[in-house]
Amino acid sequence: MALFDLPLAELRQHRCATPEPTDFDAFWAATLDEARRLAAPAVLSPVDTGLRAVDTTDVTFTGFGGQPVKAWLNRPAGVEGPLPVVVEFIGYGGGRGYPHDWLLWSAAGYAHLVMDTRGQGGGWRAGDTPDPDGSGPQTPGFLTRGVLDPQTYYYRRLITDAVRAVETARALPFASGVLVSGISQGGGLALAAAGLSSPGDLAGVIAGVPFLCDIRRAVTITDRAPYAEFAAFCRLNPSRAALALSTVDYVDGAHFAARITAPALLSAALMDLTCPPSTVFAAYNALRGPKELELYEWDGHDGGQGHFSSRAVAFANALV
Repeated sequence: MALFDLPLAELRQHRCATPEPTDFDAFWAATLDEARRLAAPAVLSPVDTGLRAVDTTDVTFTGFGGQPVKAWLNRPAGVEGPLPVVVEFIGYGGGRGYPHDWLLWSAAGYAHLVMDTRGQGGGWRAGDTPDPDGSGPQTPGFLTRGVLDPQTYYYRRLITDAVRAVETARALPFASGVLVSGISQGGGLALAAAGLSSPGDLAGVIAGVPFLCDIRRAVTITDRAPYAEFAAFCRLNPSRAALALSTVDYVDGAHFAARITAPALLSAALMDLTCPPSTVFAAYNALRGPKELELYEWDGHDGGQGHFSSRAVAFANALV
């Protein structure tokens, strides 16, 4: 790895050059209204994991199109009173796995809702939620699934799931406040869910090296997956490239960030070929509320690893 993006002084000023679609707000309002009309009450089933310090619940809530989405809910064992809830979203290719994969936030005294990722879970951690909607031509992966129309695009469905996960967390009887969190794709989903939530709904936003930010720039400056999937699609479908680019504008994290007023903690890594630092700065610089950035000069997409986890807990503790 080496430094490959803009100099740091330019990164600190960088903003997304892509205008948001004129119907951006209307598109997402209609999408979420439909999901809410089709929503059913969440189903919560206690799970005996053998973890004496953690109470685990298997959660099924309705996401895009009223479709079922799985999640784990971990809580400090025996705590009945109000608790803040961290809703976490998962990185590209991963699913919810096992409850014992997710112990940081419950150990820190939070309830922790981990949303499964529809259609994923075959890359590095198992998943349990299908993506029943089909799509047209795509490059293997998820970035170009349904990319020829915003209505059929995969990330329209996944982002809707993320917003519904936040709404599910807020409805928990013990929830005293809700934060969203994630790394990479999970960080991009955290920004999207925060940008689509009403002001005051969230106590904070944590997005480590977030994916899906300043997408038009990202697909031209890195050949690392997942962004390489988009370039491959356009190489094989050159007459459709402009249409595909217009679709991803609807899910760009920089556009969602411009609507976030909750306190936010982001991280960027200067040697990150997967989510280039300029794309993270594009989202960070668009944030409207209090914000902090952890910058890792020598890291790639590992983005600080345990150090950022420690910072995330301290950030959340200061808010709730």
